[in-house]
Amino acid sequence: MVTRVSQVDHNRQKKAAVINDFTSFGRCSLAVTIPILSALKVQCCPVPTAFFTNHTGYPSFAWTDYTDHLDDYIREWQKLHLRFDAIATGFLGSRRQVDFVQRFLEAFRDEHTLVVVDPVMGDYGQLYATYDSALAESMRAFLDVADILTPNLTEACVLANRPYDPAITDAELAKMCEFLTSRHANKVVVSGIARGSMLVNFVHERGQAPQIFAEPKIGNDRSGSGDVFASVILADAVNGVSFAESVHRASSFVAKAVARTVEMGIPEHDGLAIEEVLSCLVQR
Repeated sequence: MVTRVSQVDHNRQKKAAVINDFTSFGRCSLAVTIPILSALKVQCCPVPTAFFTNHTGYPSFAWTDYTDHLDDYIREWQKLHLRFDAIATGFLGSRRQVDFVQRFLEAFRDEHTLVVVDPVMGDYGQLYATYDSALAESMRAFLDVADILTPNLTEACVLANRPYDPAITDAELAKMCEFLTSRHANKVVVSGIARGSMLVNFVHERGQAPQIFAEPKIGNDRSGSGDVFASVILADAVNGVSFAESVHRASSFVAKAVARTVEMGIPEHDGLAIEEVLSCLVQR
């Protein structure tokens, strides 16, 4: 016997559909988004674009592309009349996956749905090996649909079609963010900008003065840090937390997670030990 769930039941709890890969070891992508959203009382509805045994920073990994099955989510979730408070995207590995996101948005976005795009494309001025210029170009289409963007400096430069400059000034950042919010998005944070011993997050909201939040840089880069940061931003957006406060919370949480991870001697590839500090995130 099939039990039909009413639309009222579906909407009892806030929900976010998250389109990203699932990596079983290394603490990144959906593996960190699910617990962070759950801790912040948002139901995470994963749409896995691929499955990895462990992330690609390790010497060896196995993976399965799930692109051929993605439209099943649209078809079956439409039968359930699902609606989401937010739809979020992370790493997308092909133009077909970018096109799927567009179809997913057409199927499930309404005037109340936030679209949060973490344009995972590269770092330190270089695109990831899975990206070429054509795929990066296709990502610019999200400037027309995203409400919130959470790029690092490399990704922001790609989206704005400007040269990467690690020494970019605040005035140049502001100008770039104005471009990124000129088509649809009204909020963007350019995360993890290295300035001496600090990591800076540059916050821009359309019509407001930029804000900067900085945390000390501890050790070397850790896999999945951007995913953790973007997950907090996503959950806070659904919960109505102001954008500036959310960036501050996300920055502080990542810094605490890094400090605890370093203290425990966890290898860099193994990501952030968010399990050790998750309670800090939920204490308001």
